[in-house]
Amino acid sequence: MARVLYELCGIDEGLRFSPYCWRVRYALAHKGLEAECRPWHFTDKEALAFANHDKVPVLVDGDEVVTDSYAILHYLDRAYPEAPLLGDGLAEARARFFKSYAERALAPAMLRTIIMDLLNVIHPKDRDYFRETREKRFGRTLEEFHSPAKGLTQLDTALEPLRGCLKDADFLDGESPAAADYLVFGNFMWARCVSTADLVSNADPVYGWLERMLDQHDGLGRRALRVTDIEGAYR
Repeated sequence: MARVLYELCGIDEGLRFSPYCWRVRYALAHKGLEAECRPWHFTDKEALAFANHDKVPVLVDGDEVVTDSYAILHYLDRAYPEAPLLGDGLAEARARFFKSYAERALAPAMLRTIIMDLLNVIHPKDRDYFRETREKRFGRTLEEFHSPAKGLTQLDTALEPLRGCLKDADFLDGESPAAADYLVFGNFMWARCVSTADLVSNADPVYGWLERMLDQHDGLGRRALRVTDIEGAYR
């Protein structure tokens, strides 16, 4: 059975914007593994019934079905030990820190900045679902939650640990990227694909890291479809 990765898509099937799916895309490239990347929408719950799961990413590798991006990274290290992603002991603990950092510090700040751009690129059949679930989570409308000025200020503060790490190395994992880099960079790919917002100044050390990450694996991130590439999609 061919290796298959189910990924969230938007108004164009080629627009893949989930930060969690981008983690896995980069992890597969890190391992030198190919996969058929199948588009999935928020409301396509039945398409994942085989996995007993209702969110992406879902990786199918032969008889193995793995859900959750972090679990997929663990699986890839077990099944394909060459070019480790997470490592053991302290290295794996470092990766877990960056996972939490990306989800709890970076993602909320980015979301407050780009949420209306994100709504714009979601497939029309998914928009009611997205609005209902997110407004329930936020306790307010998307329009009330949306505040680019506050989001960018929050993000600038949240980036301080990243700046400190990148003073002494090109990547979070040292001389070359691995799980820590992919876990954080997935959030920046999410924003890059759906929005034109400038999240990081080109004078910021984080900017140089972003450029290096976009060039990794033959320009995997740089080649990704963005909303600005879709005629009539950006407004």
